[in-house]
Amino acid sequence: MAASMKSCSLVNTFRGCEQSASHMLTKKRPLPWSVLSLLSRRAAHLARQQYDVIVVGGGHAGTEAAAAAARVGAETLLVTQKIQTIGALSCNPSLGGVGKGQLVKEVDALDGLCGRAGDWAGIHFTILNRKKGPAVWGPRAQLDRQRYREFIQSELLSTPRLTVLEGSVEELLVTEPNPEEPGHHRVTGIRLANRSQPITASSVVLTTGTFLSGALFMGQTMSPGGRFGDAPSSAGLSHTLRERLGLRTGRLRTGTPPRIVKDSVDLCQAELHLPDTHPTPFSFLNKHTRCKPEEQLPCHLTTTTPGVERVVKESLHLNCHIQQDTKGPRYCPSIESRVLRFPGRSHQVWLEPEGLTSDLLYPQGLSMTMPPDMQLRLIREIPALRRAEIHTPGYGVQYDFVCPTQLSPALQVKNTQGLFLAGQINGTTGYEEAAAQGLWAGVNAAHWALSLPPVALSRTESYIGVLIDDLVCRGVTEPYRMFTSRAEFRTSLRPDNADLRLTLKGSEEVGCVSSLRYREAVRVRDSLQDALAALHALTLSTNKWRNKLPGLQMSENKNTLVTAGELLQYNHVSFEMLASVFPESLSPYAEFSQRLKIEAVYKPYCDMQKKEIERIQREENMSLPQDLDYFSLPVSLSQEVREILDRVRPSTLGSATRLQGITPAAVVNLLRYVHATNAGLKGRTHTNQPERKEERDEERCARNASLPQ
Repeated sequence: MAASMKSCSLVNTFRGCEQSASHMLTKKRPLPWSVLSLLSRRAAHLARQQYDVIVVGGGHAGTEAAAAAARVGAETLLVTQKIQTIGALSCNPSLGGVGKGQLVKEVDALDGLCGRAGDWAGIHFTILNRKKGPAVWGPRAQLDRQRYREFIQSELLSTPRLTVLEGSVEELLVTEPNPEEPGHHRVTGIRLANRSQPITASSVVLTTGTFLSGALFMGQTMSPGGRFGDAPSSAGLSHTLRERLGLRTGRLRTGTPPRIVKDSVDLCQAELHLPDTHPTPFSFLNKHTRCKPEEQLPCHLTTTTPGVERVVKESLHLNCHIQQDTKGPRYCPSIESRVLRFPGRSHQVWLEPEGLTSDLLYPQGLSMTMPPDMQLRLIREIPALRRAEIHTPGYGVQYDFVCPTQLSPALQVKNTQGLFLAGQINGTTGYEEAAAQGLWAGVNAAHWALSLPPVALSRTESYIGVLIDDLVCRGVTEPYRMFTSRAEFRTSLRPDNADLRLTLKGSEEVGCVSSLRYREAVRVRDSLQDALAALHALTLSTNKWRNKLPGLQMSENKNTLVTAGELLQYNHVSFEMLASVFPESLSPYAEFSQRLKIEAVYKPYCDMQKKEIERIQREENMSLPQDLDYFSLPVSLSQEVREILDRVRPSTLGSATRLQGITPAAVVNLLRYVHATNAGLKGRTHTNQPERKEERDEERCARNASLPQ
């Protein structure tokens, strides 16, 4: 039997996993480190030399990629430096947020791991943007680091067709391309450090995070590495990507704050923020979270003082990370960057718990890279932290990324057959963005290995589609972060309906959704349709509605027939109110009361957007031939537009319209050309990946920042 199945059997002996049908929350016992160590040695001994898919990296992107590839049906190997750190929350112990929460819901709808892991490990649940409309609500949870890691490890180590192996990847195996497929190169596997025999595969997914030529910074010291306490990655991998495959790379940076001993903090001087009374699960399979409402922990809010700004300025000459011009995250900058960019202001600092039993606090907003003694001076300038003690100092990380315009919508490198990239290697920041990319790269890597057509998600149907389209069409000049404002149709792409948008497609077209989740999604879809039909079948005059619902705020001059569905659009009307009047018709659908309310409120807006969505979908289905010579194309295009099209080579007309520098006139002329040559067939499936021309310039897609991050 395959090594993965033997490893799976070994894990299941210790796993003790059971499913509660009434609550739909998977219960697990953690795997002790002694078991993980045993599994690591056994997996290394049993690991074979040939797989369908190899995933490099055990972070959020890698875990989702490996699990997704295995769910599709590919024999998958996940290679990570330490099994113990799989699922580790390297920075903030939280999940979700505005835009990010939507990604978590969509990953869960496609049967990914992070949503269920968040429900298992969450210790403080809240919905951000609650005062705004449900389309921009941001589900978020503060997490217990240990619980989250245990859940992810338990899931992966018991996944059929998945082997987990400890090791450091020395290089990619690169050969001549398959002449029947586009591309200049073909990746056929990996070579591990200190291992003579290579491991081959049909496709490889790189999810190296901050480890690709990573360097750690603290004060004036620099050391190789991508995360404190972990060994640096092999330089051979970076060399292969740049020199052998000819990929354009850039340099980005990020950082993390010091961890503070909780007992040394005076929380009475900070503003108390309580979690939601009724926690909202991330996963569509879960009816509740593991942490009971009364067991949740609070967070606290404080602000910086002028003393913080003074310490930052006094320590600049000791801070080599902040002196460099490598681009950092705009929306999660270091405290040094915030002070320099906005002098004279106070800045928020959230004091967040790291776990139910942890004695540490995470000071969100105080990412810093100055020397440890200056870090202590800085935090003690904040009243609540006057006597604070640092457990682990903050530090900065600089790392290489691959310019994502060199990828297809399947997240495959355009000029290299069988190579997929996901996560921070593509220039993104954040757990959620990494998880979304990882899942989609894993799916397509499995499709490639199993000779199935690639799959894509449109930006009209998902935030994952928005994320990938932004990356491959527009590239990045700074670490990319998801916001609801990036989605044109966010009224349709709500967190509440991700299962209706994606789960059925994930089962029927993609093949990454379990039968259990598929059946639940079908049940929900059918029940909602029946409930909406029942609401629209209940039609009364306004006078009769006022009689049945005393206090109903409707115009007395309005004397028309109104359905219960239309009435539900009123802010002060709830589904429960209508069900109390018509219990026989509506009570069976009480579990969907909030979803029905949201559907009713957004129906007019979604109906108005429908035509625009259909237009964009038509454009997305018009494939641009991948062998076009844009410089000799007999179409009225400027030289600048031709250079952009030749460099990026968009897969579809829709992708071309979103490229920076592409004018409306150029889009019209391209559209005419596609129609005239009959090249854009509606519903046409994209070929695996286009063959790229040699780059006509050596510009890096990441420009240096004018301000430190």
